[in-house]
Amino acid sequence: MLNLPISFLFSGGGGGGVLQGTTCEAILCTLTAARDQMLDKIGRENMGKLVVYGTTSSNAVDPLGPLCDIAKDYNILVHIDAAYAGSAFICPEFRHFLQGIEGANSFSLNAHKWFLTTLDCCCLWVKEPSALIKALSTDPEYLKNKASDSNQVVDYKDWQIALSRRFRAMKLWLVLRSYGVSNLRNFIRGHVKMAKHFEGLIAMDKRFEVVVPRNFAMVCFRISPLMMGNANQKLLGEEDANEFNRKLLESINATGRVYMTHAVVWGVYVISLAVGATLTDYCHVNKAWKEIQEHAHTMQS
Repeated sequence: MLNLPISFLFSGGGGGGVLQGTTCEAILCTLTAARDQMLDKIGRENMGKLVVYGTTSSNAVDPLGPLCDIAKDYNILVHIDAAYAGSAFICPEFRHFLQGIEGANSFSLNAHKWFLTTLDCCCLWVKEPSALIKALSTDPEYLKNKASDSNQVVDYKDWQIALSRRFRAMKLWLVLRSYGVSNLRNFIRGHVKMAKHFEGLIAMDKRFEVVVPRNFAMVCFRISPLMMGNANQKLLGEEDANEFNRKLLESINATGRVYMTHAVVWGVYVISLAVGATLTDYCHVNKAWKEIQEHAHTMQS
């Protein structure tokens, strides 16, 4: 469904996939494998020279092609963390975000975030399973058996931190079989349309602004430093605007009727509304917006 390059697949590409618990586990495993791969090349005495770059918080999508090209030039290993947005790539209209993925070393998404699967279920694909196995394998005598020794089975215990595994595949299989690709695409597209609707509501209130472009179903917005209320307009400094939006979010979340998160992007405090719950509809988005407006009005009065 995701159209991943064959290099990430068991069938013909030499890669493979595994279900982890969360993105944290997937990143820990891939980082461990990447660390060991690099130390094998430069020597373990050079551990202090290793550097990790991570990016997230505004639902932005990095340009994979150019970044992977640079990474290749400098012998950098690339993991693509598509924990939230990866589910959208079952829709053809979003797959352009994956251009250049063939240059990456691993890719993961959380089916429990936007794919109707209960926690925990993180899908991880890697180009070189041997790197994971070399870094994470355990081989005590009591685990040895003919099937493993002859490579008749895939020992997923060597693809993860824990020895034992939960049967996560069943719940993901049930989602796929129950809904089918068409209904899953409609589910994703419906949430994206609701987020676009929310953007439209923001545009009609000049007190607010969308801070970063929306790519999927998450909108990052705030009360603008130039607040247009019922009274005269009030110009805020950036620090005051950040503090106002922080208090606004705390006030809204304290009601228990709406819950949103926040991020700080280039020093700007933004409020994030994500449409992703199974039963969310336009009425819920409209109620959330009304709640936001009412709290903003009360704080401005």
